[in-house]
Amino acid sequence: MREEIVDAALAQFHEKGFNAAAVKDITDRAGVPKGSFYNHFASKEALAIVALERYGEQRRLKDLADPAVPPVERIRKHFEFLRDEVVQFGITRGCLLGNFGTEIVDHSDPIRVAVNEGLGYWSGLLGAAIAEGQQAGEIRTDLGPDRTARYLLSAWEGTLIQARADKSQAAFEVFFALTFDSLLKP
Repeated sequence: MREEIVDAALAQFHEKGFNAAAVKDITDRAGVPKGSFYNHFASKEALAIVALERYGEQRRLKDLADPAVPPVERIRKHFEFLRDEVVQFGITRGCLLGNFGTEIVDHSDPIRVAVNEGLGYWSGLLGAAIAEGQQAGEIRTDLGPDRTARYLLSAWEGTLIQARADKSQAAFEVFFALTFDSLLKP
């Protein structure tokens, strides 16, 4: 029952946002009684943190550390996977980390910490792939890997906002062209 609640919450949070996703909406979607929610979670905020962890697991972040794939290819495939998922849902969902980062972090310290940790983990893996790409001669070496990773994540989150605002893939085209044809090019 706990898993059904987490899965339903993740979908509700991603589709509606934290504030618009009522506990009843989540339990209805999970097909469980509302009272059962409190057997598993102390609050909607506690559930949101678990949903963020689940969301992170579904981003295939560990693919960024796959030594069998060249670093630039890893990075590109990672962002292509994320783009394709957004397109699959009709460009109606952003990144849950970014969504929560703009909606709720100013009002919930535990969620702020969870978002910050999620972004830090993602940035760390991306920075390591960038450093590997630099060592392999695939990525220019005048960029600090950690700063570049943080910049790319910020650019990605902005790309998602722009894509959702104009309901087109044009922002993705700009992100990929500037990232891979200019910024990272040796």
